[in-house]
Amino acid sequence: MLNFTFSNKTRIHFGEQQISQVAKEIPLSAKVLITYGGGSIKKNGVYDQVIDALSEHKVFEFSGIEPNPSYEKSMEAIALVKQENIDFILAVGGGSVIDASKFIAAGALFNGEPWDILAKGATVEAAVALGAVLTLPATGSESNGGSVISKLSTKDKLPFMSDLVQPLFAVLDPNVMNTLPIRQLSNGVVDAYVHIMEQYLTYDVNGKIQDRFAEGLLLTLIEEGPKLFSNETTTNNNTANKYQVNANVMYSATLALNGLIGAGVPQDWATHMIGHEITAVYGLDHAQTLAIVLPRMMWEMRETKEAKLLQYADRIWNITQGDTQSRIKKAIEKTEAFFHSVQMKTRLSDYNLGEDVVDVIIEQLARHGMTQLGEKQLVTLEQSRNILLKSV
Repeated sequence: MLNFTFSNKTRIHFGEQQISQVAKEIPLSAKVLITYGGGSIKKNGVYDQVIDALSEHKVFEFSGIEPNPSYEKSMEAIALVKQENIDFILAVGGGSVIDASKFIAAGALFNGEPWDILAKGATVEAAVALGAVLTLPATGSESNGGSVISKLSTKDKLPFMSDLVQPLFAVLDPNVMNTLPIRQLSNGVVDAYVHIMEQYLTYDVNGKIQDRFAEGLLLTLIEEGPKLFSNETTTNNNTANKYQVNANVMYSATLALNGLIGAGVPQDWATHMIGHEITAVYGLDHAQTLAIVLPRMMWEMRETKEAKLLQYADRIWNITQGDTQSRIKKAIEKTEAFFHSVQMKTRLSDYNLGEDVVDVIIEQLARHGMTQLGEKQLVTLEQSRNILLKSV
């Protein structure tokens, strides 16, 4: 196991009616900016619960944050934070809203051009206090310090990390998932699954605890994820079972990227880097790109990841018979079949994208210095090209 320092300051309020906890988490003296997306929270009751919880607070609102949050929209919110002297931001939404809110929190107090936080890795030295009410389990952004922001004018999609923007608290009510469309549920399950794989499918450092935690999360998503789409679970007369399915998926997504399973083990993230470029140029949802890239990444890197791939095949899919290549191939096929079981497509051609995509994405990777990716920096541009070609 590698050396590590692990701490997670986000206080989690999990379960029904927990949005009321917001009132206790935010000082009454604070000026609160509620950030959210397209307005679905006003249809599913979340907005009313948040407003009720903040009835004694001074509240402002900022809406319209995109599914792939943009720098341009975030800068509008930064201007509002400065204008009204906001001192607490409450992100109400999924990972996109929370990611944007992190950038807003950092950018509002940044001395200089906020884009430098993303493009130049400028240090975040201060940030507005932040909390979250999660409405879509997927990214784990509610309990980590990471964020990914797109600049529409240049088609850049870049990440940044800072402990200062990690939410102080997060509310997770599984009932909010009942009104989510199939597309968002699919995205959530796949996003969480690939987050786990990026930290698990690397090379062995005898991190047995991390491996077993990761495997438990993968098995939970495999077992519970498809139930989100089954008639048995979604019928109105099975409310209790539906809640439990939601709860297990929601908490799996949080644990997938709160730092726990990644502490003390190598991490990959090559699939994410390629996926980000597909989203930036072609607008596919983040999870859609991950489902396209991961199976081909697994096959392309099968030699350097052989030991972990065989462990994955054995412990997750019970594949123990056959030679090395056949076992790895079967495990990848099972992975892709799982994505299909949660209503997720796995090919560029499924989105009417062909081989002409490949050169464009390779150029984007080169422009952003993504020429050696992965836990051992072995994913070259040539291999990225192979992965993309086989993903068509």
